[in-house]
Amino acid sequence: MIIMAPILLILLGVTEILQADLLPDEKISLLPPVNFTIKVTGLAQVLLHWEPNPDQEQRNVNLEYQVKINAPKEDDYETRITESNCVTILHQGFSASVRTILQNDHSFLASSWVSAQVHAPPGSPGTSVVNLTCTTNTTADNYSHLRPYQVSLHCTWLVGTDAPEDTQYFLYYRYGSWTEECKEYSKDILERNIACWFPRTFIHSRGRDWLVVLVNGSSKHTAIKPFDQLFALHTIDQINPPLNVTAEIEGTRLSIQWEKPVSAFPIHCFDYEVKIHNTRNGYLQIEKMMTNAFISIIDDLSKYDVQVRAAVSSMCREAGLWSEWSQPIYVGNDEQKPLRKWFLFVLMATICLILLILSLICRICHLWTKLFPPIPEPKSNIKDFFVTPNYEKAGSTETEAEVISYIEKPGVETLEDSVF
Repeated sequence: MIIMAPILLILLGVTEILQADLLPDEKISLLPPVNFTIKVTGLAQVLLHWEPNPDQEQRNVNLEYQVKINAPKEDDYETRITESNCVTILHQGFSASVRTILQNDHSFLASSWVSAQVHAPPGSPGTSVVNLTCTTNTTADNYSHLRPYQVSLHCTWLVGTDAPEDTQYFLYYRYGSWTEECKEYSKDILERNIACWFPRTFIHSRGRDWLVVLVNGSSKHTAIKPFDQLFALHTIDQINPPLNVTAEIEGTRLSIQWEKPVSAFPIHCFDYEVKIHNTRNGYLQIEKMMTNAFISIIDDLSKYDVQVRAAVSSMCREAGLWSEWSQPIYVGNDEQKPLRKWFLFVLMATICLILLILSLICRICHLWTKLFPPIPEPKSNIKDFFVTPNYEKAGSTETEAEVISYIEKPGVETLEDSVF
């Protein structure tokens, strides 16, 4: 124990010396970096570069740098190296600052800031494009084994409110290190470009890089201000609908199956929504799932239309857009009656209507009694002796006419009136 005590004291002393060397001396003076520059290296891309201050006092410490983006959007981060790449829009200009820092768990030292900037490109206000929107879509490429899927790009925009009529716009995109100019444009009535189509691009649908789109222009009357925009692929990628959707009914059991969309993502990277619509009562059922099959209990006396759509799952990338619904598949009984039954129903209704009209006509015009007169009964030879004589004068007392009416008993035919 007596021998171990000096050894422990020596080790403790060495430890204290090392910790003292690692801790920053509060009396140290940190100097800002020098030769700070910002260089545009591509579409919406800049390189920030600086050098350590040559007058900085050298000690056994690790200096770091804090970078602060001032415009167009504020941001800050720390780094140990003397340069940094930044992807950002540039049509509004760009400015940044950097300083030297020294920190540990107990203290923080920093130098003053040094700044640099990139001025906004020239151009008249109101001449740049507005409402720039872009979408991507994946198609299968059966002729390439290296890239079995191709990504197309479609962008649209509106002409600047103060742009002259002879303004012409031109679009470029950059993805990673690839930059392309548009070759296929759509035009307005003044022959100005207002949309662009890339059937094949260097965009990787499963990539995570920013898509940069720049639209500049030219005019004989004024300088057209350029406009650039950043797009995250998951926010503009238009997923294809699922393939080969099938639906079958067995009793009250509806079975639906489909295949994954045309996409570079594997089968486990998709979420699905199934829409089942009862055309008889209008009931709508939507179910979300991760498999490519679904079974539902239904009313077997109704007709249904079935549709499915897809989206890339958050397990494979950030949540994005849903695809369009697949074409509807119709299954089940049709609520309409067969044509033959409809024909018999209409025929019987027409016949009944015609008979009703004829009966009304006959009743109004007494045609029934004319067409079918009553059958006369046999005449009786027995005269009714109940006679009621009536007398009328013909304007003179000398001449009288006697009118005799024979009134029969019920059931006896009435004789014709006789005048004597």
